[in-house]
Amino acid sequence: MKKNYATLFFLVFFLAPGLRSQEIQIFTVQDFDLNGRVKSCLVITDYGRESFEFNKEGILTKTVTQYNDTDQDITYYKYNNGELVERRMESYKNNVLDASTSMANFYEIDTVPQRKVLEKIISYDKEFLEQQEYLYDEEGRLTKITTSNSDGVDETTFEYTPYKNELTTSIFTNGILEKTIRNSERKGPKGTQKVVLTKEYLDGEPNRATEEVFNSEGNLVTSEFFQYDFEGKEFVSQKKLFYHYANGVLDKVVTKTVNTESVESYIFQFDSNEEKNWVKKIITPGNTYTTRVIKYYPKEEPTTESNEG
Repeated sequence: MKKNYATLFFLVFFLAPGLRSQEIQIFTVQDFDLNGRVKSCLVITDYGRESFEFNKEGILTKTVTQYNDTDQDITYYKYNNGELVERRMESYKNNVLDASTSMANFYEIDTVPQRKVLEKIISYDKEFLEQQEYLYDEEGRLTKITTSNSDGVDETTFEYTPYKNELTTSIFTNGILEKTIRNSERKGPKGTQKVVLTKEYLDGEPNRATEEVFNSEGNLVTSEFFQYDFEGKEFVSQKKLFYHYANGVLDKVVTKTVNTESVESYIFQFDSNEEKNWVKKIITPGNTYTTRVIKYYPKEEPTTESNEG
């Protein structure tokens, strides 16, 4: 288990077809901290519920975010030959479809000479909202996103800089540095760790940063948050989180700042399926809970061929 068991509701924003440039992603059961032949997963918390449906290949096909008895958002994902070709987000208010806030994303893929994807976003009341063109290099890495809408045209470019065992991705918006992401590895007594350092910039000036460290099993072990100090001209740590596991399952998170220290403990209950997905999570001392109702595709029996004759 490698996801730190974060509440799945952050994906409401991340999956929504917002009008901000980001790389196209296809989500699978693993992105939701699920394993195996999952058909659907209903997530219930003390502040709402959300459901996810997957095809037999484990790819996300539908999400439903239920805000109350009459308001909900439903997102559908359509694929062709492993490519996302259509995404529809339908918003219902008082059980009635809101055409002005419901929208469809259509994708056209071209692979010659390099990969290029054209995305068009249109509202259900037939209003054009945005077009995005994604360009990739020979290695399949995203290099540019050109966004066109009523406000004009914006360009987001991606530069990749390797150095020894590091790779830094720099992201620019209209030529102004917005973010850098440095992936590196470091060896320690418990094996090789993966380190992801993300720095964010505001109008080209350093603003804040986050460093995440993952162990050899892929579990997040520390997260440290920094704020930039212009007087000292350096990033200064604000808080650091330490993740502790028991038999690969998150046990507690210790949060430390300069003056404080707090501990959150995690209690999980697992289903009886052989994949052992968790179905209930309780976080103390706040006693917040998350319950998951998981349905599975039936296990396919191996076929046997007769050699009669």
